[in-house]
Amino acid sequence: FEACNHRFVHLEEPGWGVALVNDATYGHDVTRTVRTDGDRGTTTTVRASLLRAPRFPDPETDQGRHRFRHALVPGASIADAVREGWRVNLPGRRTTGARDVAPLITVDDDAVVVTAVKLADDGSGDVVIRFHEAHGGRARPTLTAGFAFSGLTVTDLLERPLADAPQPVREGERITVRLRPFELMTLRLRRV
Repeated sequence: FEACNHRFVHLEEPGWGVALVNDATYGHDVTRTVRTDGDRGTTTTVRASLLRAPRFPDPETDQGRHRFRHALVPGASIADAVREGWRVNLPGRRTTGARDVAPLITVDDDAVVVTAVKLADDGSGDVVIRFHEAHGGRARPTLTAGFAFSGLTVTDLLERPLADAPQPVREGERITVRLRPFELMTLRLRRV
């Protein structure tokens, strides 16, 4: 059956892994068969779904011209798969000029991926930061804001305060949080 794997699918056994990364199609299926050639080993097959053709809710789904980008990353760890999946989806952009731009947010842990830095939807001017632990382990990252802020709130995905959420530790513009494996967190910072 098909499973949805956003940006990559990663397979690993002790000592070796492989990732199939993509920029547009997120359906994959993985099958394992026992070989009949004498050694009785197993063969794992990964397939990527390029197009879908459902009749509902949109009978015109995936019609027309399509472009796909896939990359195979042999020897990949989960960290390699996450990094390469993001690289294929958001390649580096170069700009001309001699001006350096400081990042709005930095994080000190490679297992934590910042997926959004944006202004709050309510027009307040607050900055919303969304991030998650991507390697499947516990993490205690420190995020550093590149701007001054006076307040910090943990929110849900709709940017509403979560009253019972554990509060991050704040030291100036540095924020330290605790994340469970694959946990998604949203913070709202009130700018000065």
